[in-house]
Amino acid sequence: MKIYFTNKMVFSSKSPTIRPHQPPAFAILRPLHQNAMPRTRKLHPAEAPAVQTAADHEEESASGKTRYAAPALDKGLDILELLSRSEQMLTLNQISRQLGRSVNEIFRMVVTLEQRGYLVADNDHYRLSLKLFELAHHHQPIRSLVSTALPHMRELANRSMQSTHLTVYEAGRVIVVAQVDSPERWAFGLKVGALVSLTDTASGHVLLAFRDQAERASMLAAHVRMDGEQEIETAQLMRQIEDTRKRGHSRMESRQIRGVINLSYPVMGANDRMLAALNVPYIERIDKKVNPSLDEVQGIVQEISARLSRLMGDSSFGS
Repeated sequence: MKIYFTNKMVFSSKSPTIRPHQPPAFAILRPLHQNAMPRTRKLHPAEAPAVQTAADHEEESASGKTRYAAPALDKGLDILELLSRSEQMLTLNQISRQLGRSVNEIFRMVVTLEQRGYLVADNDHYRLSLKLFELAHHHQPIRSLVSTALPHMRELANRSMQSTHLTVYEAGRVIVVAQVDSPERWAFGLKVGALVSLTDTASGHVLLAFRDQAERASMLAAHVRMDGEQEIETAQLMRQIEDTRKRGHSRMESRQIRGVINLSYPVMGANDRMLAALNVPYIERIDKKVNPSLDEVQGIVQEISARLSRLMGDSSFGS
């Protein structure tokens, strides 16, 4: 019988029994006999909790972090997120200072990200490339939604003389995935990739309203506050979400820009699955040019959102 020592566990080749063992300072894998090659059994993910000792569990609970962390990946993601927020190119020293890490810690990670095309270097300064943008647009569900929606969004913009954008929920925030400018001489709209609040925007209310209670609770628990976001009491937010669900849309004054009325309707998919919110930030002309009124534009948004829902597989919404 061969016995192998691993971190915090003893495995026997004759018995599936797993029993605690006093661990060495770091993980070691070695056979008892020098000439024997170690044979290890691949651990199925379902068995992973079974090999955690009480000490592991206590350590994990105290730190609030999983023991399956990947520090190198964390460093790479930290670099990408930092550069995504930076308006200027950064040097290695600037990146290390802002991340609170040494240059030695991040040097190889930065070089690797550059070689893989995620970063662009210019005289020892770094910025993000467009690779992440390309990856996002290759994501099949979003690509299908956007490619289907864009022709109808152009129709909406031309008929309403307003800009329009399409938003989806992602990780506690609302993100703009498609946008069409008004055909007017000027346009007011949100850029593709822009992040907006989940709790104080019309699109956020729509994305929350057409989910079941469990999904809604999960979304609110993951809510990420945006710069300038206004406070709202939970009870008031719940009333607004319920009103949005009953009306089938959201129509509210912008809580970010004075004079803008936000119109938002849901785009549904198969099995009543919430996909996106179709939005128009309505601005009113005050000169002699006569454009469609707010009520007329709302009717157009409702028509286009119902059409998109049917195209995305919904058989009942908006009928």
